[in-house]
Amino acid sequence: MPRQNLNDLLAFVAVAREQSFTRAAAKTGVSQSALSHTIRQLEARLGVRLLTRTTRAVSPTEAGERLLAGIGPRFDEIDAQIEALSELRDKPAGTIRIAAADYAIEHVLWPKLRQFLRNYPDISVELILDNGLTDIVSERYDAGVRMGEQVSKDMISARIGPDFRLSVVGSPSYFEGRSRPAHPRELVEHRCINFRLPSSGGLYAWEFEEDGREIRIRVEGQLAFNNIFHALDATLDGFGLAYIPEEIVLPLVAEGRLIRVLEDFSPFWDGYHLYYPSRRQASPAFVALVEALRHRT
Repeated sequence: MPRQNLNDLLAFVAVAREQSFTRAAAKTGVSQSALSHTIRQLEARLGVRLLTRTTRAVSPTEAGERLLAGIGPRFDEIDAQIEALSELRDKPAGTIRIAAADYAIEHVLWPKLRQFLRNYPDISVELILDNGLTDIVSERYDAGVRMGEQVSKDMISARIGPDFRLSVVGSPSYFEGRSRPAHPRELVEHRCINFRLPSSGGLYAWEFEEDGREIRIRVEGQLAFNNIFHALDATLDGFGLAYIPEEIVLPLVAEGRLIRVLEDFSPFWDGYHLYYPSRRQASPAFVALVEALRHRT
């Protein structure tokens, strides 16, 4: 097959999988107009429409779906074989893409990656901020990070962080003229900073525990975020109470910039795990990364 035909097919796979000329252009390093021209030429050569284009979306037609199902896995196999050649190098090499939440990136992954990247200069790591429950297979990530209880049973996982818990905190200015809640139910009397769940679109119900029983409280306030660190900034500015991982707030509590309440009701959660598909062919670079991130008590 002529090389140009292969390039056209690769362009089609990128656009069909991303369902966006913009995202496909960013991934392939080719302009949107060039991609659009390539797809039109491919459709003309095959005599069939492969993509349905609207002002808001791009999606494969029935013919496009058949072509994608047939050639997409073949290109994936080629990529895997090329990556496997890194085994013949003196040092592991390659790019690893990981989807993780903001807190996991800053407090679990990055402290370990700092030294790992210095030890393995030929390995590149791409961290994608993801506070939802993204399908890492369809998004073509190498791995994801979730709390242990959220990892699907068909995935391989490795614990990379200790158990942790959340802390209800507010600023000294917020508590001026207000009593501190003594029980989670009293949170309904306070202004609270909500967290929007990207996966479901709903607001997170704050979870507590009393005598082994779970308590869920739906709080209200002026603000909601889908980023822990933005919620922290608003808390420090006195806009309400927030429920934030303990590791983030303890230094601020020690400095007197935040006041912690309801500590006895905050349960511990299963720590973060790195997870990846069981069928993934682990490259030397990926094996080295897993070992570097693995949690050791």
